[in-house]
Amino acid sequence: MIVGAGFAGYRTAQTLSREAKGRAEIVLLNPTDYFLYLPLLPQVAAGILEPRRVTVSLSGTLPHVKLVLGEAGRIDLDAREVHYTDPEGEDGTLSYDRLVLTAGSVNKLLPIPGVAEHAHGFRGLPEALYLRDHVTRQVELAAATDDPERCASRCTFVVVGAGYTGTEVAAHGQLFTDAQVAKQPLRTGMRPRWILLDIAERVLPELDERLSRTADTVLRERGVDVRMGTSVKEATPDGVLLTDGEFVETRTLVWCVGVRPDPLAESLGLPMERGRLLVDPHLQVPGRPEVFACGDAAAVPDLEKPGSYTPMTAQHAWRQGKVCARNIAASFGDGERKAYRHKDLGFVVDLGGVKAAANPLGVNLSGIAASAVTRGYHLAAMPGNRVRVAADWLLDAVLPRQAVQLGLVRSWSVPLDTASPEVARVHGGPRSDDRPSPTEDGAPARNATPAEDTPPADDALTPPPDQPEPGPDVAPGPVRRTDRPSEGDA
Repeated sequence: MIVGAGFAGYRTAQTLSREAKGRAEIVLLNPTDYFLYLPLLPQVAAGILEPRRVTVSLSGTLPHVKLVLGEAGRIDLDAREVHYTDPEGEDGTLSYDRLVLTAGSVNKLLPIPGVAEHAHGFRGLPEALYLRDHVTRQVELAAATDDPERCASRCTFVVVGAGYTGTEVAAHGQLFTDAQVAKQPLRTGMRPRWILLDIAERVLPELDERLSRTADTVLRERGVDVRMGTSVKEATPDGVLLTDGEFVETRTLVWCVGVRPDPLAESLGLPMERGRLLVDPHLQVPGRPEVFACGDAAAVPDLEKPGSYTPMTAQHAWRQGKVCARNIAASFGDGERKAYRHKDLGFVVDLGGVKAAANPLGVNLSGIAASAVTRGYHLAAMPGNRVRVAADWLLDAVLPRQAVQLGLVRSWSVPLDTASPEVARVHGGPRSDDRPSPTEDGAPARNATPAEDTPPADDALTPPPDQPEPGPDVAPGPVRRTDRPSEGDA
C-alpha cells in the first residue's frame, strides 16, 4: 500500500511493480489520477505549457499497479488498515502487509497576519491555473481603468520566497506580463512590476554563490524588483506591509516560502523530526518494520552528512522511492536491503526564455548553455509526455502565447491553508466541513459589495450559496480538513 503519488510514491510504485513481476498486489492511494511534475509548474502559470503536459497518467504508466482515488484520513497501524475518502465522499478501508507513506508536502505557513486569507500558494495544478488566470485578469483590468493608482496596484505582483519556486515564478511571470502589455499597452510609461522578497541574503541561497549571482542578474535585468532581507509583515486586501515599513499596493501575493510535511504523517503518533516521520537509513520506521516512508514526509538520515537529514527536494524523493521499493522486495526475501545514500549531480533553475542557471557535475553554466541543460534534464526526468512538452517549448519559441482567462479555478477554490493543494475545492464536494461557517443569525456570510472582477451571479463558477463571495481574488480564510490533523523546502 503506497499512500501518495508524488515523486517518492510514483517512483516506489514504478520500481516495485518491476521488481514484483506480478507476484504482489501493489495499491496506490492518491487524490488524483496523475503524477504531477512540479518543477515545470511555473511554466504552466506563465502559459508556456498546457496543464496536461506536466501531468502523467498513473493508470497509463503504471499498468500493474491498482490505483485507488481518495485521500487517506486515518491509518490504523495495529490493524494494518488505511481509512480513506474517495472524491464522491464515500469512505473506504484498505488493508496492507507493507505500508509506504509518501504523502509529500503542503504549503508552509508562517504566523503573519492576513497571509492565510490573502495569499495563494504554488504547490498544485489548481494553484498554477488560478495564478495564470488571475495575472491575465489583472493586466486586462489595469489596461481598461483610467485610475493610475488602481492600474499600478493591479500591475504589481509580489512573490515571497526566493528559492527555486519563487525565483522561477517571478522570472517567468515578468516575461508573461511583459508579453501581454506589448499587445495591450498600459498607461504611458507604466509596465508590470514583479517584486521578489526573501529574508535570506541572496536569491537561491541553497545554491552555489555563482549560480545565485547569475539568477539575481537575470532577474534584475528583466525588471524584477529583487529585495533580499525583506519579507511581509502583514497582508491586507489592498496590499502588503513589508518588514522595512513600506506598504506595497497590490492585488497579488504569491506564497513560495517553502513547504511543510503533509500533516497525515503526524497523525500516526510516531517519532517525528520537524513534522517529518523519523525513519532509519533503510527508510523503515523504527519499531514498525512493515512501515516505510520517504520523500518530503520522511526524515531520512543523510549518511553523507552525519547528524543531519536529507532536504525536502524532488531529487531526493525520486531516488528514495527506488531504494524504498527494493527494500520492500528485500523484506519478502527478494534481494538485499540497502541504505539510502546520495551524491548531488548538480542543480538547474529555469529563468525563462533562453536564460537559466545550472551546474551539472559541478560545472557552472548560464545563458543558452544552461537553458539547454535545464530543459534536457527535465525531459530526461519526466516519466512521460516528453514529446508533448518539447512540442510546447518549440511552439512557444515561434508563436505568441495565448493570454486568456479560462475561469476554471476561482480564488475560493485554492485557499493557502489546506491539506490538499492538489485538489481544488468545488461546490457540492464531499467535505462540507471545508465550507465557512454561517453568520450568527444562521444565514450564510456574504460580502455586502461584490468585487469589480467578480463574475455575474449567474456565472456557473461563482461560489455556492453557502460560501462567501470573495473580494478581488482573496481566499475566504483558513481551511482545515477534519479527517486530517491540524498543521504542526523542496
